[in-house]
Parts: sequence; C-alpha cells; structure tokens
Amino acid sequence: MADFVKVAVDAMGGDNAPYEIVKGAVEAIQQSNKIKIFLVGKEEEIKKCLQEFTYPQEQLEIVNATEVIEMAEPPVGAIRTKKDSSIVKAMYMVKDGTCDAYVSAGSTGATLVGGQIIVGRIKGVERPPLAPLIPTEKGAALLIDCGANVDARASQLVQFAKMGSIYMENVMHVNNPRVGLVNIGVEEEKGNALVKETYPLLKNCPDINFIGNIEARDITQGVADVVVCEAFVGNVILKMYEGVGATMLKAVKQGLMTSLRSKIGALLIKPALKSTLKKFDSSQYGGAPMLGLRGLVVKTHGSSKANEIRNSILQCIDFKEMGINDKIAKAVNVEQI
Repeated sequence: MADFVKVAVDAMGGDNAPYEIVKGAVEAIQQSNKIKIFLVGKEEEIKKCLQEFTYPQEQLEIVNATEVIEMAEPPVGAIRTKKDSSIVKAMYMVKDGTCDAYVSAGSTGATLVGGQIIVGRIKGVERPPLAPLIPTEKGAALLIDCGANVDARASQLVQFAKMGSIYMENVMHVNNPRVGLVNIGVEEEKGNALVKETYPLLKNCPDINFIGNIEARDITQGVADVVVCEAFVGNVILKMYEGVGATMLKAVKQGLMTSLRSKIGALLIKPALKSTLKKFDSSQYGGAPMLGLRGLVVKTHGSSKANEIRNSILQCIDFKEMGINDKIAKAVNVEQI
C-alpha cells in the first residue's frame, strides 16, 4: 500500500522502553495495513527487541537516534541541546512531512515544548491543548485541556471546545458531541472569573453543542462528550480519576480475598467483573492528542505497556483520514473573520 499513514514513534520514551514500545508498534502494524511506523531511537536496542517478532517489513523502519531526553530534564533546554534525541528527531519527521504523526510515552514537558517549537501551531490556534479520552458510564469523553495550558483565557477555552468537538465527531464518531464547561456548580453565575467569562462565549457559539456547566461528579456519569477546562483543573481531574480508579480496584481485590466464601464468589463473578472493569480501562483509548498543531502529536502515559502504545498508534489513522487538522484550521480561521 503506497498511501500509508506514517507515524514516528519515540522508541526510547517511557518507563518500559524500548521493549513495550517496540511490541506495541509491531502489534499496530499486525492489526492494520494502513500504517507505516518509524521507530526512532537507539538502533541496536530496537533491533534486539524486534528479533522476537514477525511483522510486515515494509511497514516498519528504524531511525537511529543516539540521545534520550529523560523525564526529569528541563524540557526547553533538552529540546534545544539534544538534537539527536529520539523525541527531537521524531518531531522533525512530522515537521518536514516525512511522518503524519508522532507518538511518545516519554517526557511530557519535552513533548509539549517540541510540539509548539518544532511541529508548530496551525495558524489561528492560540494554544494547543492536551486532550486525553477518559472512561465514563456512557463511553469515552474528551478532557480538554489536561496539562498544556494552566493559565488559559476564555477565547482559548472556546477553541478547545471547537477542537474537541471536531475530534470526537470525526475520530470517535460521536454525533453532535455535547460540550460541558467544568465548574463548581451548574448555574451560569457560578465559578471563577475565567469560567464566568467563558460561559456566554460558549453559549453563543453556533458550531458546538454546549450543554452548560458541569460539575466534576457529572463527568463519570457521561453527561458530556467534551469536557472543557484549563489545564490546572484538567490535570487535577485526570490524576484524581486515575488515583480513585486504582484505589477502588485494589479495594475490590482485597475484599474478594478476605474469606473462603468471598474467594469462591470471586471465581464466579470474575468474567463479568473483568468485562465491567475493561470499560474503565483508559489504555484502550490510546494516548492524549495535542490538538491544534500542524501535525498530530500523541502523548501516552509514561507507564504505558504495548496495548496503549498500539492503540495510540492506531488512533492516528482516523485523525489523518478524517482530515482533523484541516477541519480545525477551518474552524479557527472562521473564528478570526
């Protein structure tokens, strides 16, 4: 297939690199013949990992990069000085058009800085947000922004709502996605200065389905498909989500192991419990796209295993085929007129 969706994957980023990254990349090309993957990182280490896998050779290529940007490094300095790092080289492959997308489980800071400095924003986009999919009672919702812009303005939150709606409609195939603004109450007059200023702008925005303010407890119930907030609030929501989920799962497991009766019950309910818990496994959705850039940048958890890497890569297909960047460019440029 000549017209691949080309994805540059940071093979050295994350707690489980390079093995889990390489494994996830292989699983992605085994699942789809639409993708070509460029594994960017230390060539010998990548080759060693690839030895145990069988895969279509024409869909995978190694790009050697001798340096690695570590999680704790200052991102701006690392991007500027480590030109031969896997993150920087992969980003430049998106910038120069060699690749359509970039996927990394590595440094969040370096990915955010590189996305802005190297890949660059779509004209008209004020601030690119980081937007993960999170599980809810009614399916996935997009949390936008969760970490890129902690001091956003009202006009930027409006752009987040527009970009998030475009993503959910075209990538997640949600018809007329509902947009909610995170607040401390549902009443229009509640909230801080930012949300009070943003509310009427969203209310009067004709190209989104704005349902009003939503509280944090509403998010898990799936009342909105696009959850809009600035990054400080979004990151707190995301981390609380992950923490409560992990704590609840641990408590359930401990409870099921307290007695012989509970252990027998655990065996009986295991299939149903496993199916239910899978609905709340965020790794099934892949990583968080950084929307509003001239190429797709996807950031996955630092602890990602192969399945999350695979799903992060596969989500790039719809993003490219549905022309998300063109739709975002059109939406924000209409806003300028």
